[in-house]
Amino acid sequence: MPTPTRTDVPDLTENHTDDWQDGWYAHARHVPSPNFGSRPEGAAITLAVIHSISLPPGIYGGDEIERLFTNQLDWSAHPYFEQIRGAEVSAHFVVRRDGELLQFVSVNDRAWHAGRSSWQGRDNCNDYSVGIELEGLEDTSFEAAQYETLKTLLDALAQRWPIDQIAGHAHIAPGRKRDPGSAFDWAHLQALTGRPATQFAGLDKALDAMHSDTDQRA
Repeated sequence: MPTPTRTDVPDLTENHTDDWQDGWYAHARHVPSPNFGSRPEGAAITLAVIHSISLPPGIYGGDEIERLFTNQLDWSAHPYFEQIRGAEVSAHFVVRRDGELLQFVSVNDRAWHAGRSSWQGRDNCNDYSVGIELEGLEDTSFEAAQYETLKTLLDALAQRWPIDQIAGHAHIAPGRKRDPGSAFDWAHLQALTGRPATQFAGLDKALDAMHSDTDQRA
């Protein structure tokens, strides 16, 4: 199988005013995925969903995530891959442990990241959300560079789309998903972005308690 092309890590330390072309971010490494579809006509993109992923679980730095999202993963390369054999999934973005940002799907399109999901009374979160995967494992700390890249990405998204809610996969699919996990620092992200705390599902103690109870009963 060909190895996905790598390019230099973009400089995400500056403020940029015009960084989008057809939903692609100029300061991400583009790895186009075939796993996407059209959003419903007129759907406003109002939600960012934070996920965590590592392949195999707990192993970082390889190209397996890229291979999974581009349908090039060798299912026989690791025993865990048999559990996800045939999966056709994607996210709009992946943030590696060192802060490198990858983009797989145009924000204008619908990535396949949320699955069966609902948020604030609206089902099918893929229709109106941006999916952002952090390389990591549930309940394991994320790197400072990842929070910085995530902050910059959220700021850049706000240049083009009315995203006013940020939730974890666990919040939109309680009982089915746990990511990004208890080690994700929602308060730190809120402080970095300067957004109102009400925009962060992970800062809603009642909501988190409800999801924790759901997980224990699942």
